[in-house]
Parts: sequence; C-alpha cells; structure tokens
Amino acid sequence: MNTGIIGTGRIGTVLARILVAAGHPVLLARAAGPAALAPLLAELGPGARAGTPAEVAEEAGLLVLMVPFDSAEGLLPAAAVRDKVLVDAMNAFAGRGAPRSLGGRASSEIVADWYPGARLVKSLNTMHFETLATAGTDTGTRPAHYVAGDDAEAKKTVAGIIRDLGFPVLDTGSLHTGGILQQPGGPLFNRALTEQQALTAIGAR
Repeated sequence: MNTGIIGTGRIGTVLARILVAAGHPVLLARAAGPAALAPLLAELGPGARAGTPAEVAEEAGLLVLMVPFDSAEGLLPAAAVRDKVLVDAMNAFAGRGAPRSLGGRASSEIVADWYPGARLVKSLNTMHFETLATAGTDTGTRPAHYVAGDDAEAKKTVAGIIRDLGFPVLDTGSLHTGGILQQPGGPLFNRALTEQQALTAIGAR
C-alpha cells in the first residue's frame, strides 16, 4: 500500500525516509509542486514518487496530512479522500507556539468536518522530527506514538505502520478525547515519552 505524505517539511521528510527504509512505498506532495521534490526523490530512490496533492490523494491507499493546519481545508479532493484512512498529523497553533482555542473540540474533529467520510486518525503529530529520526535504534527506551479515532480498523492500520517503523503505539481513545490528549496543550504533545510514561501522563493504569 502506498502512503501519501501531504507536506514535506522537516518532519514529513523524515517520515518519508523512515517509511522507505522500512519497505513502505511513498507518494509525496508539497505546495511548491512535484519538481521541488527532485532532490528528495533522488535520495529516496525507487520507493518514492511525487505528485500534486490531488494526484497523491487519488493514488495513495493511506494519506498523512503534514501541512500547516489552516492550509488543510479543501487541499484534497473530498471524493478522493472518502473511505480512505486519513492521518491528521497537524497541530493548531494560535501563534508563538500557543495552542489555539477550539471551543473544547479536538482539532481533528474540525479536520473530520472538512473531509466527511474519511477514516480519520490523529497520529504522528506529537514527536519532534529529530526524535522521529531515531526509528530503528534499539535503546530500550524508544518513545511512543499515539493513535486516536472513531474507526477501530483505521487505528489498527496506522498503528501497524508505526510499529513497522520501530516505535511502540498507544491508543489514546476517540477522536475527541484522544485527540485532545495529543494536540498542543495536551499532556502528550511534544514530549518523548515511553509507553509507560505516556500512560502515567494521561492517568491510565
């Protein structure tokens, strides 16, 4: 299955590298267009291809949104995303790194409104790109990634890919509850926690 990465900044680039290294083919898109991805494609080899966001959305079996939050609405064709696993790896900030007030909603619930019918999973948004790049190192204290969503099978799909990359995975619950735990202002955001440390942080036993 092709994984489509929409947005290839520092973290999107790292994700592409470790996916290809783990044997997962990737399709990449960025605002500057496919030509801007030529150096990265040369580095990644035949396991990676580039296209426009619409092209990647049509072809990929699973999509990861890694663009600035405010640019995601309408970026992908709604029909192309319907019934696909869509990973919201974005963060909603108010400025200067402060979490945005969303009226008690998880930011992923807003993304779900933008893409009705998508099988939305909140994941891959909490880890700094330098920490993400440690995939495959066997330190015994590898930090955890998280999945939140209302579609159990979609969460299993995303969790399986993350485990392939060498990270433990913790299911934080529904898109609302689990998404709030993961987003800026939540106890799991931007903290390199082991699975047990994460469970302690959210009060689970």
